[in-house]
Amino acid sequence: MTQDSHRLIKEIKKTVTMDYLLHVPKTVTETNDLWPVILFLHGSGERGTDLNQLRQHGLPQIVEQDEEFPFIVISPQCPEDEFWANEKEAVIAIVEYVLANYAADPKRVYLTGLSMGGYGAWHLPADYPGVFAAAVPICGGCNPAKAVALQRLPIWAFHGAKDDVVPLSESQGIVDALLALNADVKLTVYPEGDHDAWTETYNNPDLYKWFLQHSL
Repeated sequence: MTQDSHRLIKEIKKTVTMDYLLHVPKTVTETNDLWPVILFLHGSGERGTDLNQLRQHGLPQIVEQDEEFPFIVISPQCPEDEFWANEKEAVIAIVEYVLANYAADPKRVYLTGLSMGGYGAWHLPADYPGVFAAAVPICGGCNPAKAVALQRLPIWAFHGAKDDVVPLSESQGIVDALLALNADVKLTVYPEGDHDAWTETYNNPDLYKWFLQHSL
């Protein structure tokens, strides 16, 4: 034999780059008060290098109109032709930076995303357990095999029944797998809803009340 089996174990450092919008509430907090944090992942149409594109949908649009929105909101921008799964290290690095440099509560970091970002909101907490206190994926999906990695995370998913871009089955499959594990998960389906399941969801005050019910 001319070939032997070997294994290399080596730590490799990596430089990551990612632009993002950051909303910090204008309201003055009491001394030592920490803001809850929401990480928002946009859809495929907002990829690129123009951060203004992010202001068109979802939470960046909401906080643009409400300077006192009572969460720190982190909205990173995925590079052109990339997917959140390939940018997860940069996304987590941004979260870590905000937690270290702003009045942000590390026990109340929440995750949400729409469409491509909905997929990211399913996959990111599976790869980084213990970071997020709750997640809200909107019109996304995930391989049901990931259910075991997600079973300890409170999740509220949303989807339009008439979505012709991402079928409802993408959310239903992973939700069913989590329910089989007795996980804290629920799925809201808009019977007449199409792909835009996010406008109604993010305009619902109950969503933010639900977030605040959860803490690490």
